[in-house]
Amino acid sequence: MNILAALRKTEARLQKQADRARKQLDAVRGAMKALGREVASSGKLARRKGKSLPLRERGLGRQRRSRGQG
Repeated sequence: MNILAALRKTEARLQKQADRARKQLDAVRGAMKALGREVASSGKLARRKGKSLPLRERGLGRQRRSRGQG
């Protein structure tokens, strides 16, 4: 039964290594995903465009009307 115990011990050691490797791989994939969003092909940081609101929703139409500009 020493062989079976040794195999179980080896299995547990390899399982721990696999778990550590999986965590490292997840971290690297997360970093790649984050950098893929932020860095353009030129290597400069790219700005993410937000939603542009129509003038009516920004309240600029009302301001212009009150001034008599449109």
